[in-house]
Amino acid sequence: MASNGELEVEIVAADHFVWSGAARSVSARTANGDIGILPGHTPILAILEAGELVVDPVSGERLVVGVDGGFFSVDANRVVIVADNAKVGGSVTSEAV
Repeated sequence: MASNGELEVEIVAADHFVWSGAARSVSARTANGDIGILPGHTPILAILEAGELVVDPVSGERLVVGVDGGFFSVDANRVVIVADNAKVGGSVTSEAV
């Protein structure tokens, strides 16, 4: 579980688990533009656009996940991302899945 100054992040695709852990920040492209999430962010529910999701984990290297749509929610420093398709370190297209 993440501490007060961290985000608890969970990323899943429609058919598989992708990543979970504590993070300093998350950035993504939504239907309304790019957004950055830091600890203490107000609650939000947004539609993800195809593109890169970037997670800055507390431990380890920056994580880049290619997503092909989906949604994410933020509430009480918990970020849940449910992508239609997702691949760590690469782009995802509907045709490739």
